[in-house]
Amino acid sequence: MCGRYASTKNPATLAAEFDAVDATEDAIKGPDYNVAPTRNVVAVVQRHPRDEDGEPDMSTTERTLRVMKWGLVPAWAKDPKGGAKMINARSESAAEKPAFRTSWTKRRCLMPADGWFEWQRDGKVKQPYFTTRKDGASLAMAGLWTVWRDKEKPDSEPLVTCSVLTMPAVDQLAQIHDRMPVLMPPDRWNAWLDPDNMDPSGLITPPSEDFLAALELRPVSPAVNSVKNNGPELLAPATEQDEPALFDPGR
Repeated sequence: MCGRYASTKNPATLAAEFDAVDATEDAIKGPDYNVAPTRNVVAVVQRHPRDEDGEPDMSTTERTLRVMKWGLVPAWAKDPKGGAKMINARSESAAEKPAFRTSWTKRRCLMPADGWFEWQRDGKVKQPYFTTRKDGASLAMAGLWTVWRDKEKPDSEPLVTCSVLTMPAVDQLAQIHDRMPVLMPPDRWNAWLDPDNMDPSGLITPPSEDFLAALELRPVSPAVNSVKNNGPELLAPATEQDEPALFDPGR
């Protein structure tokens, strides 16, 4: 699974990297070295622009950076409380699951990340690891998004939420955890984001050998275990002084 990740680049940098228009409207306040469920995150979407009457222009699309809450709340949910449990969606079953199937065909996104954290269990102890690109480029985690509206408050702002798609881990990543995010290489971004592509299943494949060779997997300090900690030191390689700690995501 993917339960924590790092997203430290500012929206302007991400907009240039993903060839997108920045529509975050200053809603992201600085880098986040320890992104946790239910936080606001940046996502890349591609939609047909709409005119003043709300009609989509089917002849073109526009790619934008949007702010979403991490933890998908299905449009049919009675309230948004379940979003914290919907941070991940299994790519093998998302097309059939009621919570994800509409997003699978109509609302896909990319979630930029410096890298993601995973924990390797050794008895009762979990050692955190960070997976990132060696060259500093962003990883594009495939995601699903949707819009939830409070039927009790029709005039309230809609809630836009998202989930990270996951798949079986491969290569050295499988030694840490049996699941990993679905990572989209740049040559698949257009097809994945295409709002008219109703069947993206062919895009879900294991990373290539070259892609995997570009990744660095390193142990990091157990300070990342606490969502209260948030600084660049969380991404640094673990030192001899760092002792594995029991994983307590709530402390």
